[in-house]
Amino acid sequence: MSHQSFASRAVHGSQGHDPHTGALSFPIYQTSTYVNAEDDWPYCYSRVQNPTREELEKTAALLEEGDDGFAFASGLAAVLACFSLTQAGDHILISDDVYGGTYRLIETIWKRYNVEFTYVDMGDLAAVKAAFRPETKMVFIETPTNPMMKVADIAALSALAKEHGAVCVVDNTFLTPYYQRPIPLGADVVIHSATKFLAGHHDTMAGLIVTKGAELAEKMRLFVKTEGTGLSPFDSWLTLRGIKTLSVRMDKHQQNAVAAADFLQNHPKVERVYFVGLPGHPGYEINRKQSSGFGGMISFSLKSSAGVEKVLRAGEMILFAESLGGVETLITYPMTQTHASIPKELREKQGITDRLLRLSVGIEDTGDILRDLEKMLSLAE
Repeated sequence: MSHQSFASRAVHGSQGHDPHTGALSFPIYQTSTYVNAEDDWPYCYSRVQNPTREELEKTAALLEEGDDGFAFASGLAAVLACFSLTQAGDHILISDDVYGGTYRLIETIWKRYNVEFTYVDMGDLAAVKAAFRPETKMVFIETPTNPMMKVADIAALSALAKEHGAVCVVDNTFLTPYYQRPIPLGADVVIHSATKFLAGHHDTMAGLIVTKGAELAEKMRLFVKTEGTGLSPFDSWLTLRGIKTLSVRMDKHQQNAVAAADFLQNHPKVERVYFVGLPGHPGYEINRKQSSGFGGMISFSLKSSAGVEKVLRAGEMILFAESLGGVETLITYPMTQTHASIPKELREKQGITDRLLRLSVGIEDTGDILRDLEKMLSLAE
Protein backbone atom coordinates (compact mmCIF):
# COMPACT_ATOMS: atom_id res chain seq x y z
CA MET A 1 0.00 0.00 0.00
CA SER A 2 3.05 2.29 -0.08
CA HIS A 3 1.86 3.94 -3.30
CA GLN A 4 -1.38 5.06 -1.65
CA SER A 5 -1.89 8.42 0.01
CA PHE A 6 -1.89 8.84 3.78
CA ALA A 7 -5.67 9.32 3.78
CA SER A 8 -6.21 5.99 2.00
CA ARG A 9 -3.80 4.14 4.29
CA ALA A 10 -5.59 5.58 7.34
CA VAL A 11 -8.99 4.45 6.05
CA HIS A 12 -7.91 0.90 5.19
CA GLY A 13 -5.36 0.28 7.94
CA SER A 14 -2.76 -2.45 7.87
CA GLN A 15 -4.82 -5.34 6.48
CA GLY A 16 -7.83 -3.49 5.10
CA HIS A 17 -10.25 -6.08 6.48
CA ASP A 18 -10.26 -9.21 8.57
CA PRO A 19 -8.53 -11.93 6.48
CA HIS A 20 -10.28 -14.74 8.38
CA THR A 21 -13.89 -13.65 7.89
CA GLY A 22 -13.78 -10.87 5.31
CA ALA A 23 -15.31 -8.44 7.82
CA LEU A 24 -14.74 -4.88 6.54
CA SER A 25 -14.82 -3.46 10.05
CA PHE A 26 -11.96 -5.23 11.76
CA PRO A 27 -13.55 -7.40 14.51
CA ILE A 28 -13.27 -6.90 18.24
CA TYR A 29 -11.61 -10.10 19.38
CA GLN A 30 -13.03 -9.98 22.90
CA THR A 31 -11.16 -12.92 24.33
CA SER A 32 -8.49 -13.46 26.95
CA THR A 33 -7.12 -16.76 25.68
CA TYR A 34 -6.82 -18.83 22.51
CA VAL A 35 -6.61 -22.45 21.40
CA ASN A 36 -3.10 -22.98 20.06
CA ALA A 37 -3.97 -24.30 16.61
CA GLU A 38 -0.37 -24.65 15.42
CA ASP A 39 3.06 -24.87 17.01
CA ASP A 40 3.96 -21.34 15.96
CA TRP A 41 0.49 -19.85 16.57
CA PRO A 42 1.02 -16.15 17.43
CA TYR A 43 -1.85 -15.86 19.92
CA CYS A 44 -1.94 -17.48 23.34
CA TYR A 45 -3.11 -14.83 25.81
CA SER A 46 -4.42 -11.31 25.17
CA ARG A 47 -1.97 -9.67 27.55
CA VAL A 48 0.70 -10.83 25.11
CA GLN A 49 -1.18 -10.09 21.88
CA ASN A 50 -4.69 -9.70 20.55
CA PRO A 51 -5.67 -9.53 16.86
CA THR A 52 -7.60 -6.25 17.24
CA ARG A 53 -4.74 -4.60 19.10
CA GLU A 54 -2.29 -6.00 16.57
CA GLU A 55 -4.22 -4.41 13.68
CA LEU A 56 -4.06 -1.04 15.43
CA GLU A 57 -0.35 -1.45 16.13
CA LYS A 58 0.45 -2.33 12.53
CA THR A 59 -1.69 0.54 11.29
CA ALA A 60 0.18 2.97 13.56
CA ALA A 61 3.53 1.70 12.27
CA LEU A 62 2.32 2.06 8.69
CA LEU A 63 1.19 5.65 9.20
CA GLU A 64 4.30 6.70 11.13
CA GLU A 65 6.62 4.93 8.66
CA GLY A 66 8.17 2.90 11.44
CA ASP A 67 8.83 -0.81 11.80
CA ASP A 68 6.65 -1.88 14.73
CA GLY A 69 3.78 -0.48 16.76
CA PHE A 70 2.59 -1.05 20.32
CA ALA A 71 -0.74 -0.04 21.85
CA PHE A 72 -1.11 0.82 25.53
CA ALA A 73 -3.91 1.53 27.98
CA SER A 74 -3.14 5.27 28.00
CA GLY A 75 -0.65 7.82 26.78
CA LEU A 76 1.10 7.76 30.15
CA ALA A 77 1.41 3.98 29.97
CA ALA A 78 3.24 4.52 26.69
CA VAL A 79 5.52 7.11 28.34
CA LEU A 80 6.21 4.59 31.11
CA ALA A 81 7.26 2.03 28.50
CA CYS A 82 9.64 4.57 26.93
CA PHE A 83 11.26 5.33 30.27
CA SER A 84 11.58 1.58 30.84
CA LEU A 85 14.18 1.54 28.06
CA THR A 86 16.58 3.07 30.61
CA GLN A 87 18.10 1.68 33.78
CA ALA A 88 19.50 2.91 37.09
CA GLY A 89 22.32 5.41 36.55
CA ASP A 90 21.04 6.61 33.16
CA HIS A 91 20.24 10.20 32.31
CA ILE A 92 17.36 11.55 30.19
CA LEU A 93 17.06 14.97 28.51
CA ILE A 94 13.42 16.06 28.30
CA SER A 95 11.46 19.08 27.07
CA ASP A 96 11.31 21.75 29.75
CA ASP A 97 7.55 22.35 29.49
CA VAL A 98 6.60 18.72 29.12
CA TYR A 99 3.00 17.60 29.81
CA GLY A 100 2.22 17.76 33.53
CA GLY A 101 1.34 14.07 33.75
CA THR A 102 4.76 13.14 32.38
CA TYR A 103 6.38 15.52 34.87
CA ARG A 104 4.45 13.86 37.72
CA LEU A 105 5.51 10.40 36.52
CA ILE A 106 9.14 11.55 36.58
CA GLU A 107 9.16 13.41 39.88
CA THR A 108 6.95 11.15 42.02
CA ILE A 109 7.81 7.70 40.66
CA TRP A 110 10.62 7.40 38.16
CA LYS A 111 13.33 9.27 40.07
CA ARG A 112 13.19 6.65 42.81
CA TYR A 113 14.73 4.25 40.28
CA ASN A 114 17.90 6.36 40.18
CA VAL A 115 17.30 7.67 36.66
CA GLU A 116 18.19 11.36 36.33
CA PHE A 117 16.28 13.87 34.23
CA THR A 118 17.32 17.27 32.92
CA TYR A 119 14.62 19.63 31.65
CA VAL A 120 15.89 21.64 28.71
CA ASP A 121 14.50 23.94 26.03
CA MET A 122 14.64 21.62 23.04
CA GLY A 123 14.44 24.62 20.71
CA ASP A 124 17.87 25.76 21.94
CA LEU A 125 20.35 23.35 20.32
CA ALA A 126 23.29 24.86 22.20
CA ALA A 127 21.55 24.25 25.53
CA VAL A 128 20.75 20.67 24.51
CA LYS A 129 24.37 20.01 23.48
CA ALA A 130 25.61 21.39 26.81
CA ALA A 131 23.20 19.20 28.78
CA PHE A 132 24.48 15.86 27.42
CA ARG A 133 26.44 13.65 29.80
CA PRO A 134 28.29 10.38 29.21
CA GLU A 135 25.35 8.60 30.87
CA THR A 136 22.66 10.31 28.72
CA LYS A 137 20.64 7.49 27.14
CA MET A 138 17.49 9.24 25.94
CA VAL A 139 16.31 12.53 24.45
CA PHE A 140 12.56 12.91 25.00
CA ILE A 141 10.93 15.64 22.90
CA GLU A 142 7.46 17.12 22.69
CA THR A 143 6.99 19.19 19.53
CA PRO A 144 4.90 21.26 19.62
CA THR A 145 4.94 21.25 23.40
CA ASN A 146 1.94 21.22 25.69
CA PRO A 147 0.87 23.95 26.40
CA MET A 148 3.46 26.54 25.26
CA MET A 149 3.64 25.25 21.66
CA LYS A 150 7.44 25.29 21.49
CA VAL A 151 8.88 23.65 18.38
CA ALA A 152 12.00 21.46 18.33
CA ASP A 153 14.11 20.53 15.31
CA ILE A 154 13.54 16.77 15.17
CA ALA A 155 16.26 16.01 12.61
CA ALA A 156 18.91 18.04 14.46
CA LEU A 157 18.05 16.56 17.85
CA SER A 158 17.90 13.02 16.46
CA ALA A 159 21.38 13.50 15.01
CA LEU A 160 22.67 14.80 18.35
CA ALA A 161 21.16 11.82 20.16
CA LYS A 162 22.82 9.39 17.75
CA GLU A 163 26.20 11.11 18.23
CA HIS A 164 25.90 10.41 21.96
CA GLY A 165 24.49 6.89 21.64
CA ALA A 166 21.09 7.98 22.98
CA VAL A 167 17.58 7.02 21.88
CA CYS A 168 15.50 9.89 20.48
CA VAL A 169 11.81 9.79 21.47
CA VAL A 170 9.29 12.24 19.98
CA ASP A 171 5.81 12.82 21.38
CA ASN A 172 3.78 13.42 18.21
CA THR A 173 0.37 13.76 19.87
CA PHE A 174 -0.41 17.31 18.72
CA LEU A 175 0.38 16.98 15.00
CA THR A 176 -0.22 13.25 14.45
CA PRO A 177 1.41 11.32 11.58
CA TYR A 178 -0.91 13.14 9.17
CA TYR A 179 1.14 16.32 9.61
CA GLN A 180 4.44 15.10 11.07
CA ARG A 181 6.41 11.84 10.91
CA PRO A 182 9.47 11.92 13.20
CA ILE A 183 10.95 8.51 12.26
CA PRO A 184 11.88 9.48 8.67
CA LEU A 185 13.47 12.60 10.26
CA GLY A 186 15.75 10.38 12.37
CA ALA A 187 13.81 9.64 15.56
CA ASP A 188 13.96 6.15 17.07
CA VAL A 189 10.61 6.13 18.87
CA VAL A 190 7.34 8.01 18.32
CA ILE A 191 4.78 8.23 21.07
CA HIS A 192 1.11 9.27 21.07
CA SER A 193 -1.62 9.84 23.53
CA ALA A 194 -4.00 8.20 21.07
CA THR A 195 -6.82 9.32 23.38
CA LYS A 196 -6.50 12.63 21.59
CA PHE A 197 -6.52 13.25 17.81
CA LEU A 198 -6.00 9.65 16.70
CA ALA A 199 -9.11 8.28 18.42
CA GLY A 200 -10.61 11.73 18.05
CA HIS A 201 -14.01 11.49 19.74
CA HIS A 202 -13.42 11.79 23.50
CA ASP A 203 -14.69 8.24 23.96
CA THR A 204 -11.61 6.15 24.68
CA MET A 205 -8.16 6.20 26.27
CA ALA A 206 -5.14 4.79 24.46
CA GLY A 207 -1.42 5.21 23.99
CA LEU A 208 0.70 4.26 20.99
CA ILE A 209 4.39 3.73 20.40
CA VAL A 210 6.05 3.21 17.03
CA THR A 211 9.67 2.09 16.90
CA LYS A 212 12.48 1.85 14.38
CA GLY A 213 14.63 -1.27 14.39
CA ALA A 214 14.35 -4.77 15.81
CA GLU A 215 16.13 -4.14 19.12
CA LEU A 216 13.71 -1.49 20.39
CA ALA A 217 10.73 -3.52 19.20
CA GLU A 218 11.88 -6.57 21.13
CA LYS A 219 12.17 -4.52 24.31
CA MET A 220 8.71 -3.02 23.84
CA ARG A 221 7.18 -6.47 23.34
CA LEU A 222 8.71 -7.53 26.63
CA PHE A 223 7.29 -4.48 28.43
CA VAL A 224 3.75 -5.05 27.11
CA LYS A 225 3.86 -8.75 27.94
CA THR A 226 5.38 -8.31 31.40
CA GLU A 227 3.87 -5.05 32.66
CA GLY A 228 0.39 -5.85 31.31
CA THR A 229 -0.20 -2.34 29.94
CA GLY A 230 -1.55 -3.39 26.54
CA LEU A 231 -4.72 -1.79 25.15
CA SER A 232 -8.02 -3.66 25.39
CA PRO A 233 -9.66 -5.05 22.22
CA PHE A 234 -12.63 -2.67 22.37
CA ASP A 235 -10.48 0.44 22.87
CA SER A 236 -8.20 -0.79 20.07
CA TRP A 237 -11.23 -0.99 17.79
CA LEU A 238 -12.43 2.49 18.79
CA THR A 239 -8.99 3.91 18.03
CA LEU A 240 -8.89 2.14 14.66
CA ARG A 241 -12.29 3.58 13.84
CA GLY A 242 -11.12 7.07 14.79
CA ILE A 243 -8.00 6.83 12.64
CA LYS A 244 -10.14 6.20 9.55
CA THR A 245 -11.26 9.86 9.58
CA LEU A 246 -7.98 11.34 10.87
CA SER A 247 -7.03 13.23 7.71
CA VAL A 248 -10.49 14.75 7.27
CA ARG A 249 -10.70 15.78 10.91
CA MET A 250 -7.18 17.22 11.07
CA ASP A 251 -7.81 19.41 8.04
CA LYS A 252 -10.94 20.82 9.70
CA HIS A 253 -9.22 21.19 13.09
CA GLN A 254 -6.50 23.17 11.36
CA GLN A 255 -8.86 25.31 9.29
CA ASN A 256 -10.74 26.30 12.42
CA ALA A 257 -7.54 26.82 14.44
CA VAL A 258 -6.10 29.21 11.86
CA ALA A 259 -9.31 31.27 12.01
CA ALA A 260 -9.39 31.17 15.82
CA ALA A 261 -5.73 32.17 16.14
CA ASP A 262 -6.25 35.13 13.80
CA PHE A 263 -9.31 36.17 15.81
CA LEU A 264 -7.49 35.86 19.14
CA GLN A 265 -4.37 37.78 18.13
CA ASN A 266 -6.54 40.71 17.10
CA HIS A 267 -8.68 40.69 20.25
CA PRO A 268 -8.10 43.61 22.65
CA LYS A 269 -8.24 41.41 25.78
CA VAL A 270 -5.68 38.88 24.53
CA GLU A 271 -2.02 39.53 25.30
CA ARG A 272 -0.35 36.77 23.27
CA VAL A 273 -1.29 33.81 21.08
CA TYR A 274 0.79 30.61 20.92
CA PHE A 275 0.02 28.81 17.66
CA VAL A 276 2.62 27.26 15.38
CA GLY A 277 0.64 28.35 12.33
CA LEU A 278 1.27 32.05 12.95
CA PRO A 279 4.24 33.40 10.93
CA GLY A 280 5.42 35.29 14.02
CA HIS A 281 5.75 32.09 16.08
CA PRO A 282 9.44 31.45 16.93
CA GLY A 283 9.21 27.87 15.66
CA TYR A 284 7.18 28.64 12.54
CA GLU A 285 9.97 27.98 10.02
CA ILE A 286 11.22 24.82 11.70
CA ASN A 287 7.67 23.49 11.87
CA ARG A 288 7.17 24.21 8.17
CA LYS A 289 10.43 22.40 7.39
CA GLN A 290 9.56 19.19 9.25
CA SER A 291 5.75 19.15 9.17
CA SER A 292 3.02 19.58 6.58
CA GLY A 293 0.58 21.36 8.91
CA PHE A 294 -0.01 23.25 12.14
CA GLY A 295 -2.71 21.21 13.86
CA GLY A 296 -5.58 22.38 16.02
CA MET A 297 -3.98 23.40 19.32
CA ILE A 298 -3.74 27.02 20.51
CA SER A 299 -2.72 28.56 23.81
CA PHE A 300 -3.27 32.22 24.59
CA SER A 301 -2.74 34.55 27.53
CA LEU A 302 -5.20 37.21 28.63
CA LYS A 303 -4.07 40.68 29.61
CA SER A 304 -5.63 40.19 33.04
CA SER A 305 -6.43 37.18 35.19
CA ALA A 306 -9.58 38.88 36.42
CA GLY A 307 -12.59 37.19 34.93
CA VAL A 308 -10.76 34.02 33.87
CA GLU A 309 -13.24 31.80 35.70
CA LYS A 310 -16.13 33.48 33.89
CA VAL A 311 -14.40 33.10 30.51
CA LEU A 312 -13.80 29.39 31.05
CA ARG A 313 -17.43 28.67 31.89
CA ALA A 314 -19.18 31.07 29.51
CA GLY A 315 -19.00 28.98 26.36
CA GLU A 316 -22.25 27.79 24.88
CA MET A 317 -20.53 25.33 22.56
CA ILE A 318 -16.88 25.58 23.70
CA LEU A 319 -16.66 23.40 26.78
CA PHE A 320 -14.40 23.77 29.84
CA ALA A 321 -12.71 20.35 30.00
CA GLU A 322 -9.23 18.93 30.38
CA SER A 323 -8.62 16.80 27.31
CA LEU A 324 -7.94 17.68 23.67
CA GLY A 325 -8.05 16.37 20.13
CA GLY A 326 -11.72 15.44 19.91
CA VAL A 327 -14.34 16.75 17.54
CA GLU A 328 -15.67 19.19 20.17
CA THR A 329 -13.83 22.44 20.91
CA LEU A 330 -12.52 22.44 24.49
CA ILE A 331 -10.93 25.15 26.61
CA THR A 332 -8.53 24.20 29.39
CA TYR A 333 -6.83 26.04 32.26
CA PRO A 334 -3.34 24.47 32.37
CA MET A 335 -2.42 26.00 35.73
CA THR A 336 -5.07 23.98 37.57
CA GLN A 337 -5.63 21.10 35.16
CA THR A 338 -2.96 19.63 32.87
CA HIS A 339 0.02 21.18 34.70
CA ALA A 340 -1.22 21.35 38.30
CA SER A 341 1.51 18.86 39.34
CA ILE A 342 4.28 21.28 38.36
CA PRO A 343 5.47 23.67 41.12
CA LYS A 344 4.24 27.25 40.73
CA GLU A 345 7.67 28.76 40.14
CA LEU A 346 8.48 26.28 37.39
CA ARG A 347 5.07 26.74 35.75
CA GLU A 348 5.36 30.50 35.70
CA LYS A 349 8.93 30.36 34.39
CA GLN A 350 7.54 28.57 31.34
CA GLY A 351 4.67 31.04 30.95
CA ILE A 352 2.00 28.77 32.46
CA THR A 353 0.41 31.54 34.50
CA ASP A 354 -3.06 32.31 35.83
CA ARG A 355 -3.71 34.14 32.53
CA LEU A 356 -2.89 31.25 30.19
CA LEU A 357 -5.69 29.29 28.51
CA ARG A 358 -5.43 26.36 26.08
CA LEU A 359 -7.85 25.78 23.24
CA SER A 360 -8.33 22.46 21.48
CA VAL A 361 -10.15 23.60 18.36
CA GLY A 362 -12.81 21.14 17.20
CA ILE A 363 -14.47 20.53 13.87
CA GLU A 364 -17.65 22.55 14.41
CA ASP A 365 -18.69 25.38 12.12
CA THR A 366 -15.95 28.03 12.07
CA GLY A 367 -18.35 30.93 12.58
CA ASP A 368 -19.94 29.26 15.59
CA ILE A 369 -16.53 28.81 17.23
CA LEU A 370 -15.60 32.46 16.68
CA ARG A 371 -18.95 33.72 17.97
CA ASP A 372 -18.56 31.62 21.11
CA LEU A 373 -15.03 32.92 21.66
CA GLU A 374 -16.29 36.48 21.30
CA LYS A 375 -18.98 35.86 23.88
CA MET A 376 -16.52 34.26 26.31
CA LEU A 377 -13.88 36.95 25.96
CA SER A 378 -16.45 39.68 26.54
CA LEU A 379 -16.34 38.59 30.19
CA ALA A 380 -12.56 39.03 30.49
CA GLU A 381 -11.36 42.15 32.28
